[in-house]
Amino acid sequence: MSTTAVGRAVEAVVAKNLSKKGYVLKDQNWRTRWCEIDLVMTKDNITYFIEVKFRKNSLSGEGLDYVTPKKLSQMRYASMFWCAKNRWDGDCRLLVVSVDGEKSTMNLLEID
Repeated sequence: MSTTAVGRAVEAVVAKNLSKKGYVLKDQNWRTRWCEIDLVMTKDNITYFIEVKFRKNSLSGEGLDYVTPKKLSQMRYASMFWCAKNRWDGDCRLLVVSVDGEKSTMNLLEID
């Protein structure tokens, strides 16, 4: 299975797990020429822009370790672009979900 296929499968699992917690999926793999967002979900009238980081095991670090300042900047840009295209001016937040395949765990980190 390609890394793209694995990534999409993990994103689907994350979306399903968050749906069980009351999140509603708006977009998955939203892309433009300039940016992309793994998942866009809403809960309690807040839109969450979600980056999913999957690691088969923790040998090369946790998924959250790969959220660099550059990645945060890209996430902010993509979220602003999505809001403009979808005419959303409500509350929105960035969320990173790290999935560890070896331990079958999922960690969430909300970014201010």
